[in-house]
Amino acid sequence: MRIFNRSTLQEFWLKYPDAENALRAWHHEVDIASWQGPADIRRLYGSADFVANNRVIFDIRGNKYRLVAAVKYGPLFCVYIRFMGTHAEYDQIDPATI
Repeated sequence: MRIFNRSTLQEFWLKYPDAENALRAWHHEVDIASWQGPADIRRLYGSADFVANNRVIFDIRGNKYRLVAAVKYGPLFCVYIRFMGTHAEYDQIDPATI
């Protein structure tokens, strides 16, 4: 998968250093994936939530942080990071429209 907005992850782990290893691992796993649909994500991330507009919510570091991505499945294979934040910050957004 091609991941857009990697800088969002870097900015976040500079602010929250305890998230760095988890975000690097997430980035690596997604980078080598070739998701054809939600079932492929579910196999790798059983706790992922799916909402409207192809948004996927990933729990990062034991659900301490949330990552919302817009996913374009094959043949495009793109992941656009739309939001990265704490659980409290996530509660303030609508993941389907962000």
